Amino acid sequence: MLESRGSGEDWTLTTGQEWLVDVSGCSPERLKSLAVLVALFEELIVLMELKVVGQPQWHVFPEPGGITGLTLLAESHLSIHTFPEHGFAALNVYCCRPRVCPDFPALLARHLGAQSSHVRELVRGVKA
Repeated sequence: MLESRGSGEDWTLTTGQEWLVDVSGCSPERLKSLAVLVALFEELIVLMELKVVGQPQWHVFPEPGGITGLTLLAESHLSIHTFPEHGFAALNVYCCRPRVCPDFPALLARHLGAQSSHVRELVRGVKA
């Protein structure tokens, strides 16, 4: 599949798209809540029609730390790292098949109380 994303880059093979989302102004309590993060992942999985492979992995750090989560997907992966002491989270979604970009700002405001979300979408692949 040959694609050009308007940035002057020509692709001979796209191997997916990736979203890097920096989330600020979040509720520290939500960033420390495993239940909140599990619900966020579950909603993203449904919205993006992703297929989970195996069991999600979560690591809850001792106070004042946050949580790191990773879900392997048939399409690749979904991960998050939270920093409650800074009201910040780093979310990553990589899909090897095309997907419509979800409304990350609204989703993250609802789940994490985020006041701002910086979303970068990258095309992954082999350049011409």
